[in-house]
Amino acid sequence: MRVLIDINHPAHVHYFRNFSKIMISRGHEILFVSRDKEMAHRLLNLYGIPYIDRGKGKDGKIGKFIYLLYADLKLLRLSQELEPDLYLNFLHPYPSHVAKLLGKPSLVFSDTEHATLHHKLTVPFATRVFTPACYRLDLGSKHVRFNSFMELAYLHPNYFKPDPDILDILGVNENEKYVIVRFVSWAAAHDFGHTGMSLVNKIKAVQQLAKHAKVYITSEGELPQELEQYRIKIPFDKMHDAIYYSSLLFGESATMASEAAVLGTPAIFLDNDGRGYTDEEERKYGIVFNFTESLEDQERAIAKAEELIMDDQSFEKFRKIREKLLSECIDTTQFMVHEVLKYDMTNTTPTFIRPLQQLTIPPFSTAI
Repeated sequence: MRVLIDINHPAHVHYFRNFSKIMISRGHEILFVSRDKEMAHRLLNLYGIPYIDRGKGKDGKIGKFIYLLYADLKLLRLSQELEPDLYLNFLHPYPSHVAKLLGKPSLVFSDTEHATLHHKLTVPFATRVFTPACYRLDLGSKHVRFNSFMELAYLHPNYFKPDPDILDILGVNENEKYVIVRFVSWAAAHDFGHTGMSLVNKIKAVQQLAKHAKVYITSEGELPQELEQYRIKIPFDKMHDAIYYSSLLFGESATMASEAAVLGTPAIFLDNDGRGYTDEEERKYGIVFNFTESLEDQERAIAKAEELIMDDQSFEKFRKIREKLLSECIDTTQFMVHEVLKYDMTNTTPTFIRPLQQLTIPPFSTAI
């Protein structure tokens, strides 16, 4: 079976990299096509995954429409050459358009309810759309829910083992508290109309947290001079280790808030739209705390962050919450493999899919 995976954002590399290893170990061929966005290509190179570049994309509504036409044509031409049997991606339209045109199945994963434009451009053309069970929307007959989170495709213990060497890289002691602060650029298509935290409150949040712990900032954009000293300086592939050992994640990224949650680190998340999965991580597990972008909520978020960082009992409390979460959620990668193999016409007898640590993984194909 030949599966084409289209990458539109660096996070998508994480979503599908373990899936690709398992599938390759079972004799299938995986073809990656990737937009050149932020660290996507660096991550693919890090994990030894060959890929085809489909360009950087465009900003703004007009630019994104032009890129939609370009990407559809690019994938169509590649598909005529590579002849994939199935298309797999996280919510964006290009692979589903091409799959529909060629009469091939298109499986789409999503967890972002307010990506309205991508829904309109993708769902009508997809064969199935898979979301966490806590997804707020009903996407109709194609919609399949699974009891987990996207982040457990790569941060499940079957795949992720935290590296304590990150503490030496950061320059913190084993029992020393530190906070990861995340600011985003708000340039994505689903972020139109958002402003995030005010500059004044960004500075206030960092300065208040710095009274109680070391602070490290990761930011998609430039930082004001007052905050530049806090910018995190670690290898780009060590962020999940840093989150695991941190005392708190504070910021504007839903993905990083959920990553923190499944790793047992409490998270403060600010966004007017929120997400079904961060709602679930607050309602059911009490490990994410959701706030809007209003000035009042920004103040409340800062106060809650201080409360959490000052609680000396929080580490054990949230590690136990992680154990509960893991016991109640499935391995998202195993779910992906199970669903994709339903379309493998050469294998009519599905077998148990072993975790990666029990597999001997052959080298990635370099045929591309």
